[in-house]
Amino acid sequence: MTISRDSEREARRMRTVMWVVALATVGLIFDGYDLVVYGTVVSTFLRDPSHIGTVTPAIAGVLGSYALVGVLVGALLAGSVGDILGRRKVMLISYAWFSVGMGLTAMTTTSSMFGWLRFFTGLGVGALVATTAALVSEYAPKGKKNLINAITYGGVPMGSLLAALLAMFLLPSIGWRGLFWIGALPMVTLLPLAYFKMPESVAWLASRGRLEEARALSERTGVEIPTAEATPACESVPETEGKAGYAGLFGGTYVFPTIILGLMSATGLMLVYSLNTWLPELMLRAGFNAKGSLSFLLVLNGGSLIGGLAASLAADRFGPKPVVALCFAIGAASLVLLTLGFPLAALLAIVAVVGLGTSGTQTLVYGFAANYYRTNVRGAGVAWCAGFGRLGGVGGPMLGGVLIGAGFALDSIFYVLAALGLMGALLTLLVPLARSHRVLHATRIAPAQKTAPGTAAAALRKP
Repeated sequence: MTISRDSEREARRMRTVMWVVALATVGLIFDGYDLVVYGTVVSTFLRDPSHIGTVTPAIAGVLGSYALVGVLVGALLAGSVGDILGRRKVMLISYAWFSVGMGLTAMTTTSSMFGWLRFFTGLGVGALVATTAALVSEYAPKGKKNLINAITYGGVPMGSLLAALLAMFLLPSIGWRGLFWIGALPMVTLLPLAYFKMPESVAWLASRGRLEEARALSERTGVEIPTAEATPACESVPETEGKAGYAGLFGGTYVFPTIILGLMSATGLMLVYSLNTWLPELMLRAGFNAKGSLSFLLVLNGGSLIGGLAASLAADRFGPKPVVALCFAIGAASLVLLTLGFPLAALLAIVAVVGLGTSGTQTLVYGFAANYYRTNVRGAGVAWCAGFGRLGGVGGPMLGGVLIGAGFALDSIFYVLAALGLMGALLTLLVPLARSHRVLHATRIAPAQKTAPGTAAAALRKP
């Protein structure tokens, strides 16, 4: 009887995890689509002022950054709101928000309105990116958290691949406006499905003291309620205690790693957005035709998807810190190799490795942050990485615009980007390791205390 009940609960848990991961991944596919769709049309804007007016390389860089400023603001706001109001509500609002933004952008006729609507869209994208990792981490099975996060955040390069593919085949027929209308589809597809199938986080409900709701959701989803011994190894404060949100994030032992993780994310996102915005234009200037230049964008994001998944398996085995540092270094080395004049086939292979060291690495950074913090600051921690990191994202398109506008040689631009990858590797090495098993053991609650009257754990175990 007990075995049957346990197997039934496990089946419910697996169904819940599959729904959470599937819906979250589809949401991030549209995030990745938004990331790259501007890069696929920027050459059109540069060469034809009839669309949104005259666009110079400097203006194109600024327009590319508007969305990222919105992402920054949206992510930072979502960190606090998500830890207070819950993950589910923020994610549903985000789906609706960026869908409306993409639809309105498709109808704009001036560069200034285009920029403002990109900012508006970015608010929803930022809130989604910041909240997704927290929810997925709280549903992911132990020992597979980096893998599950990588699968989910693999939606970003999948969306980027989709944008590049659709641009290659549909841009001549539906134009840039049609590509942006595609980005509005979540309003009538993903949002209704997520409303009925996306659950709130059991861990978040427990951390807010909503124990009855947590027990009911735990029974329905099959997901266990975390207890004090589930506390991350880097922190001695139990999952449901200590200050929540940004107050907890910038208090105690979290201050230094939070700053370093934010800088890591900023460095990674500067690389990601520089390449995804300007790689097609750089390859056009290197002598490739329009379709050929977009193929580099396709390979870049394909490499980030496959490489990110492979690296996540290593991160679950060896820990995220050495793997992230190595991936940054690999990305830097690959960017240097692009300057050595290899034939086309070799260049495409190298660009795929660059994808691992840029977008693929950023996927691991989000998983690193999501699993570094306790429950009641996890949303703020991921939001900090996604939000503060967008400072680098904002600078990415602008950096490319400045370098191209100033007449820098192609090789010099790749050297600058390689230096950013090396900086990311060095920052990763500065993140404090998790406390030793000896310290962790000393901070765990003694068995006799685990169910002491009046504790949260005892309350959660009441029939």
